[in-house]
Amino acid sequence: MTALVYHPLYLEHKNPQGHPERSERLSTTLKLLEERKIISQLESISTKVASEEIIGLVHDKGYIDNVREVARSGGGFLDSDTFISPSSYEAAKMAVGGVLAGIDNLMNGKNDNVFCLVRPPGHHATKESGMGFCIFDNLAVGARYAINKYKVSKVLIIDWDAHHGNGIQDIFYRNPEILYISLHQFPHYPGTGGLEEVGEGEGKGYTVNIPLPAGSGDDLYLEAFDKIIMPLAAAFDAQLVMVAAGYDGHFADPLASLNLTTSGYARMTGEILSLAALSGKKLIVSLEGGYELTALSYSVLATITQLAGLSDPVDDPFDSVQRSVGSERASEGRKILDLVARHLNKYWEF
Repeated sequence: MTALVYHPLYLEHKNPQGHPERSERLSTTLKLLEERKIISQLESISTKVASEEIIGLVHDKGYIDNVREVARSGGGFLDSDTFISPSSYEAAKMAVGGVLAGIDNLMNGKNDNVFCLVRPPGHHATKESGMGFCIFDNLAVGARYAINKYKVSKVLIIDWDAHHGNGIQDIFYRNPEILYISLHQFPHYPGTGGLEEVGEGEGKGYTVNIPLPAGSGDDLYLEAFDKIIMPLAAAFDAQLVMVAAGYDGHFADPLASLNLTTSGYARMTGEILSLAALSGKKLIVSLEGGYELTALSYSVLATITQLAGLSDPVDDPFDSVQRSVGSERASEGRKILDLVARHLNKYWEF
């Protein structure tokens, strides 16, 4: 059975008015899940705030202390677009705690897969700093927690957010226990994620970047899964699969222009499910970006519908909008996939 992680404290992380990362991202999504009678078909996982000790598995103590003190002093900016409100520290600890609770349920055999409807997001947060709306790196802490507590030897993290997850990459760049694969718009914020960024030392070859052009669309993303992600995942053979599920690649989203649809997210979820089902892998999906509320909520609905094995397809709410991908752009994207595959042949046979 599929489980859902959510806690009302996530809504208490407040950004300034007009900020794209706002509490309505979750409340709108929850409303749609309730209207479609999905909530009743999911198991609800109770969660609690993660301890500073566990967050310190990947973040510097000085950074954790700074976030706590900024919140206690009334709030302020970590950088130009990452804000700390009085409740943000506790909400961020609860976002990490939600991922940890999901991992506990998976590793104890209580659920087949878990969707974590959490905020603030995490994949831009590095060891020593928050950025890009992110405070603590939810999935990175979760991966290290699974390795330490459950003796998981290999964790696969697939990041389909439109923006490169520089924080996850930074934290695990020298670590062969983690295979990090990111599909993202390039060039785009935060400016990292070129195909030549493959890891260092023992971790060389365990960072995989698939930097795609604006306008890429569903078919190119599915081609990336077919040619690169699924063969790599099979070769790596992780015990735990984590998805950094950003939905800002949807064509209606204001912060990117990747031209994806709700159907595309459903199909990508199906690919990952097939990988998990073949070898009994544990699967946890955690929310990252997605800033157009309707596009976000329907894309999450499409993902959860796939995870839970529900048969009703989810129509894209913007289906009348033109989403054609020109042949030139498609050709450019395929050339990039070929370059990535050739580059990876230095480290992997697939």
